[in-house]
Amino acid sequence: MRAGTHKDLAMKMNKSKLLIVLALLFSLAVPLFGLIYLGPLYAALFLTGYLGGFVVWLLVRTGASWASIRVPYWLTMLAFLILHKVEENRTAFFEVVSDRITGTPVPEISVGLILALLIVPIGAWLAVPFLVRRDYEFGRLLAWTFFTSMGITELAHFLLPLLTTEPYGYFPGMASVVVLAPLAWWGMWRLARGVA
Repeated sequence: MRAGTHKDLAMKMNKSKLLIVLALLFSLAVPLFGLIYLGPLYAALFLTGYLGGFVVWLLVRTGASWASIRVPYWLTMLAFLILHKVEENRTAFFEVVSDRITGTPVPEISVGLILALLIVPIGAWLAVPFLVRRDYEFGRLLAWTFFTSMGITELAHFLLPLLTTEPYGYFPGMASVVVLAPLAWWGMWRLARGVA
């Protein structure tokens, strides 16, 4: 944490009512997009990460700096994009969920789908370095939603096999979660402690 007075730290940890309302609206927007484009199962999963991240951000008073979360943030982001998303794509995650669990077809790629489920959430997470470095509290909210989504929500890959009629076994995306989730837990720990 940067050197500063106790008054500076107290001001940094205060969250205005307007910021809380905007943070809550953002945290509900992505699950709502998930409901619209992918259905209730995905909406519930997104809600876990986004609303869960919002609740933790609201309850945990921290003035974590970018230096305190930089390494776990980048390692988690790389594990998400390079290991996890590649594994999900190669193993047809969405198709398997559709075939074995929801019974609803995978939606066609559209501008709305890309905007709602790729650009908004991942774009927000990519803004974390810029926002936290400049000490914007909204950046810490986004960091919480990122780490909560990667460290808690992605554990659903171990629960999804229970929703099928098949014996418990590998489910697409499961292998990379073994790397992804612990990195996110480290990020959550660093974010909560605010250590550099």
